[in-house]
Amino acid sequence: MRSWLHDTQNVAVAASGGVDSTTLAIMAHRVLGDCCTVFHAVSPAVPPAASERLLTIAENENWNYQVVNAGEFNDQNYLQNPVNRCFYCKTNLYKTIASRTMCTLISGTNADDMEDFRPGLQAAADYAVRHPYVELGVGKSEIRKIALNLGFENLSDLPASPCLSSRMETGIPIDPDTLKLIDSVERHVLANIDVGIVRCRIRSSGMVVELDEKSLMEIGDERKVALGKIIKMMVNATGVDLPVHFDTYRQGSAFLQQNTA
Repeated sequence: MRSWLHDTQNVAVAASGGVDSTTLAIMAHRVLGDCCTVFHAVSPAVPPAASERLLTIAENENWNYQVVNAGEFNDQNYLQNPVNRCFYCKTNLYKTIASRTMCTLISGTNADDMEDFRPGLQAAADYAVRHPYVELGVGKSEIRKIALNLGFENLSDLPASPCLSSRMETGIPIDPDTLKLIDSVERHVLANIDVGIVRCRIRSSGMVVELDEKSLMEIGDERKVALGKIIKMMVNATGVDLPVHFDTYRQGSAFLQQNTA
């Protein structure tokens, strides 16, 4: 990775605050110093905890750090939450960064990501974004080891956490107030239960709070009912009426692939 960064020389890192892009930003700055600029886009879809985490690291590591508004919430194509929503999100992101730098844009996309449906990769190609982890064959588990070796144990252990819009079932319009509710529910669950993974999904059938299988079994029915009542109160306080229930976590379960048959 050091050789790759040295060869590329001047880079602009698109950092979300997750383990992959944050680890990449740390490495890039330590190798390239002032020849590395880290860009972080803030919006209602970005969990505040991710922005806070990234800002803390940026200050401690003395990054060239720019916070931008990518403007995806002004894009009706994005707000309609189509199956390729990520294409519109990344298009707005890379367009914004490209307007601020002539450096090579790099992302934290890793080798494992290439096995999934990733419409954002087309947007990356449109803006000549490079993916060093992919080019070097580095996957998620290796990135966690790199973060640990760099001295960032908490980052290494950080659960995967895609943007809040990924919690919205495909076809349900993206709404900032709903994303704020989703984040509040997830933070409440994390603060009150020793849970590995939590996702608050908005579906056509209502709100589904997904927990990893182990946590869902351990909390028991009584505690689940009590937690469900509190979450229901949080939902009602926003002026909407959604049924709330729990389910086992499934990666990307809010994403509904269009039937092409």
